[in-house]
Amino acid sequence: MTALLAVTDLVKHFPTKGRVFRAGAPLQAVAGVSFTVQPGEVLGLVGESGSGKSTIGNMVLRLDQPTAGQIVFDGQDITRLSDVSLQAFRRRAQPIFQDPFSSLDPRMTVEQIVAEALVIHRLASSRGDLQAQVVSLLELVGLNASHLRRYPHQFSGGQRQRIGIARAMAVKPDLIVADEAVSALDVSIQAQIVNLLRDLQKRLGLAMIFISHDLAVVEYIADRVAVLYLGRIMEIAPARDIVRAPKHPYTEALLSAVPEPDASRTRKRIVLQGELPSPTAPPSGCVFRTRCPYAIADCAAIVPVLQPVGPGHEAACIRTGII
Repeated sequence: MTALLAVTDLVKHFPTKGRVFRAGAPLQAVAGVSFTVQPGEVLGLVGESGSGKSTIGNMVLRLDQPTAGQIVFDGQDITRLSDVSLQAFRRRAQPIFQDPFSSLDPRMTVEQIVAEALVIHRLASSRGDLQAQVVSLLELVGLNASHLRRYPHQFSGGQRQRIGIARAMAVKPDLIVADEAVSALDVSIQAQIVNLLRDLQKRLGLAMIFISHDLAVVEYIADRVAVLYLGRIMEIAPARDIVRAPKHPYTEALLSAVPEPDASRTRKRIVLQGELPSPTAPPSGCVFRTRCPYAIADCAAIVPVLQPVGPGHEAACIRTGII
């Protein structure tokens, strides 16, 4: 099967200045990331803050321009698109943002918010058709026509996120990039939104990049998971394999922090030593070596590449297999 999205050697550097970072040293947000997303597949991107996962999502949506690398969507390199072609691409790839309040214009009604993309892309034949489509989209996400004239501040956080999802679905996209789509919500509401996204993805055959720091949520919704650390993929595998048989020490550490639903089963808690290195001066060799409990001398000299460790399972560790 031909991949809907193919990301190859993606790099993103941000210029820095001021007291926080060393003058002149670029911030290396993403450092040579490659992955694919098949039609109808959910790929989870997981990692700590500063791992580069949101930057990757922004580049896939062309909200940021890569420093280097390729992003090929349905056979077309989107890093080279003209403004006209970029608008056509954005009809097929839609974001769902983290904060369901700041991502909605407080001056617009729900009807205006959801209808905006339909108007821009000329997807409604008349005013009546436009409103009918908006109502249908609201019903798709668990809202109804009575909400049309209301403003974002009149809704709960979960309802606002449903509005954001309806807006994303309005143009019938092929790819959704959901960036921490539930992290700003109450725990009781998170499950409802994740279940909604999962249901819509299955029903509509959507491909999705689901970005989160919560490996338990990612495991539930994703088909495959890529684990990121300091702008690099440490491990990528089917979600079930990542959880049951991690092959990278960083993945194992992330998993150890996930609460077990069965109180009789507890994972050994792994506390990583040291601080997350500065992205302006990442460690030589393996970027994780300064915090890795299994690091050896060679880890400072060798940059590990992803290598097969099982069916569809790859890890970037020169000591893969020690876990």
